[in-house]
Amino acid sequence: MKILYFYQYFSTPNGAWGTRVYEFAKEWVEKGHEVTVVSSIYSKSDLTAVKMIENQYFEGIHVKVLNIKIDNKQSLFKRIWSFISYAFLSSYYAISTKADVVVASSGPITAWIPGLMARLVKGKKLVLEVRDLWPEGAIELGVIKRNWIKKLSFAFETFSYKKAHGIVCLSPGMKEYILKKSPKTQVISVTNAANIPLFSTQMPWPEHSHIIPQQYAIYTGNIGEVNNSKWLLDTAIVLKKWGREDIKILLVGDGQQREFLVNEAKKLNLNNFIHFGLMPKSTLIPLIQHALVSLVPLKDTPVLDTSSPNKFFESLAAGVPVIQNTKGWMKTFLEVHQVGFTVNPNLPDELAQKLIYLKQNPKVRLTMGENAKIVAANEFDKQLLAQKMLTFLEDIS
Repeated sequence: MKILYFYQYFSTPNGAWGTRVYEFAKEWVEKGHEVTVVSSIYSKSDLTAVKMIENQYFEGIHVKVLNIKIDNKQSLFKRIWSFISYAFLSSYYAISTKADVVVASSGPITAWIPGLMARLVKGKKLVLEVRDLWPEGAIELGVIKRNWIKKLSFAFETFSYKKAHGIVCLSPGMKEYILKKSPKTQVISVTNAANIPLFSTQMPWPEHSHIIPQQYAIYTGNIGEVNNSKWLLDTAIVLKKWGREDIKILLVGDGQQREFLVNEAKKLNLNNFIHFGLMPKSTLIPLIQHALVSLVPLKDTPVLDTSSPNKFFESLAAGVPVIQNTKGWMKTFLEVHQVGFTVNPNLPDELAQKLIYLKQNPKVRLTMGENAKIVAANEFDKQLLAQKMLTFLEDIS
C-alpha cells in the first residue's frame, strides 16, 4: 500500500519534538508499505534543507521536505503565511503523487487542504488526522474572534469531515466530539504512543549541578500560555514561600513565554525554578526517568480537556507518575490506573502540596511508577497503535 502523509512537523528522535509520524511510518515501512511524508521545517524538529524542496529518507521513510520554516515564536501573521505556503505547495504533491490512501494531519487545519485536493481532484481515499479540535480551540483561546470567521471555520470543519473517508483522532474526547459533528463518518481514536523499549530502559543519571534525582518535577515541551507555563513559576514561588526549595521545577523546552519566565525567576531569585533548552530524546529520557513526577499542564479551557500530549505517554512509559490539570480523559485515566493526580489549573498551592506529598511518600511514587510502566506497555506501545491505525487505513483503501 502507498501512503501519502501530509504533516508539517515531522521529526525523528534526534529532534526535540514528538515522533508519532516517524514511529508509525517506520513500522509501516517495515511491513512492506511505501510511505511518503510531506513536511515543512519546524524549529523543534531535526529536519534541515538547503534547497526549496528536498527528498530525504529516514529508516525507509521518504520525506519530501518543503523549506518553509515554522516556529512558535513567529508572529501570528508569519505563522499563518507559513501554513498557507505549505498548503499551497503540498497540494501539488497531493494531486501528482500516486497513493492508495492520503492522510492529512492537523494542526494547523490548513494541512487538510492538500488532503482535500487529493480527494476532490483525484478521487483518492482521504483520512483526516485530528490532533487538536479546530476551530473550537482557536475560538476558546481567543485566536478567532470575528463571527464571520467563526462561521466560515465551522463550515470548513464540517465540510472536511463529510468529505473524509475516515478520521483518526488522538483522544476519546475528540472522537465523541467528531461523531456528534459527523455521525456517519468512520472515526477511531489512536492516541499518541510511546517507544516502550526506549523510555522504559533505565539510563544512568546525567549529573547536573542544579538538580538531584527524585527531587524535581519535570515539564517538557512548549513553554507558553496554552501550556499554562506561568502556573509552574507560581508553584515554584509557593514552594519557596513554604521553605521547600528542595523541590525543584524543571522546564525543558522553548516557547513564547520562556524568556519571560526565566527572567521573572531571576528577579525573584528562585533557585528552585530551572530551565534547560531544547534537547534530543536521548538526552531528555534520563531526566524524565529520574524525576519525582512529570507535569502535564494546560490552560483551563474545555477544548483542552480532549488533549493528547506526547509527554503524558512518554512519562508513563518511563515509569514516572503524572500530575495534570484537565477535566477530561486524562483525569479519568490517572484515577482508574492510579498513576498520578489531577489538580486545579488555577491553584499553584494545590500543585505544590502534591509535590510535597510525593516527596514525603516515596513508596506511593514508586507504586505509581510501576503501575505507569505496566499500563503504558499495555495501551500505548507504538507497535500496537501503529498497527491499529494501519488496519484502519487498509480497510479504507
